[in-house]
Amino acid sequence: MDLALTFLLRYKALNVPIRYQIGGHRAAEIAVSIETAIREGAYPAGSHLPTVRGLAANLGVSAATVAAAYRELRVRGHVSGAGRLGTRVLSRGPMAPRGKPVLPPGVRDLAGGNPDPALLPDLAGHFASLDADRVLYGAAPSDPELLELAADRFAADGLKPQRMAVVGGALDGIELALSGALRAGDRVAVEDPCYPSVSDLVAALCLVPVPMTLDDRGPTPEGLDAALRSGVSACLVTPRAQNPFGSAIDPNRAAQLRALLRDYPDVLVVEDDHAYDITVCPPATLCDPRRAAWIQVRSVSKSLGPDLRLAVLGGDSATVARIEGRRMLGPGWVSHLLQRLVVSLWRDPETSTNFKHAAATYEKRREALRAELAAREIPSHGRSGFNVWIPVAHEDATVASLLECGWGVLAGERFRIRAGRAIRVTTACLDPADAARFATDLAGALRPVPTRIG
Repeated sequence: MDLALTFLLRYKALNVPIRYQIGGHRAAEIAVSIETAIREGAYPAGSHLPTVRGLAANLGVSAATVAAAYRELRVRGHVSGAGRLGTRVLSRGPMAPRGKPVLPPGVRDLAGGNPDPALLPDLAGHFASLDADRVLYGAAPSDPELLELAADRFAADGLKPQRMAVVGGALDGIELALSGALRAGDRVAVEDPCYPSVSDLVAALCLVPVPMTLDDRGPTPEGLDAALRSGVSACLVTPRAQNPFGSAIDPNRAAQLRALLRDYPDVLVVEDDHAYDITVCPPATLCDPRRAAWIQVRSVSKSLGPDLRLAVLGGDSATVARIEGRRMLGPGWVSHLLQRLVVSLWRDPETSTNFKHAAATYEKRREALRAELAAREIPSHGRSGFNVWIPVAHEDATVASLLECGWGVLAGERFRIRAGRAIRVTTACLDPADAARFATDLAGALRPVPTRIG
């Protein structure tokens, strides 16, 4: 931290904000000083930085030096310039990842977003039978047998990719696709509410997120149309088990959205179908093979376990080839041991049985909670996957009240761009027998506190 950057502790109870003195004499030093101030909360989202001339006079440097610092912050995705309106801090910058809340002992974790470990396949036997032949430099980066099995899965859902590749998880594939096709300042349509890692990735790549409104059937036609008219270069969509909203695109909605996309043939369509193996919702895609640029990414993290950092993506030849080329500049390939492990699991009939059981169980748990909420006249969203989105008037107060009752949930703030306030509840490990107690506790948390008169 710059020595000239000083701060006072935040006294939350007194609502006294942190105060900083921006320091530095070179553009790079000033940019780091401001970046630290943003990260520590001195300049919250939406606030304005000092004027270029004002900060230059305060630091005793030229206006050109401060302008260069602000330009560097814009490139990094921390701020945006608005002409005479000044330089505004963006809602999220890629300074540091946002951690998950640490729940006190004894609190039920409905915040983590993890699959139920009891519903994941047993890996021990598959490890024992793996082909342990050494793979050296120059080998094909993607296991041909894994690509063959993935092609069958794509075809079963009506997709015929021109080319496929193995990447290190869904976000790895999305990042490689965006960084290969877009440039800093390009606009990207994202779901709202949005999975935070996606919105953070967009910010880290210095792209501009354009929110699309959601309903239970995915992005609304109005939301996609507005995003397309704004000049987006890419569109990111979760066709089912959307996190956090739980929406799932049905065939009618998919047809509506594909019709809108046909008028914008150069927009890159990226689908994250992370729950394809463990959801009862039928497939519906926006990835028209006739499009110039499209990919669908299928991760194994939810069905086989988050530690298996692997996904298979398919799409048009040019986009996938570009992804493969950029991957070779970094890690080069995903471990062939992991690839062979997935092949072993996918070839095992017991794994398919396990997937069907997991899909049915997640469906039962999610719907049990939604039924209990509906019985108490509490609206909710969650047509697919294992997250339920519950609109509330006061996020932090609701989270705190549920914590006192022994439930850990997430405030919707980290997911929202323009969407209304809500909480996200992960039902992956919530027994239907416990759903009634949670719904009762939530109803109590949402009940207005009587105002004392006199």
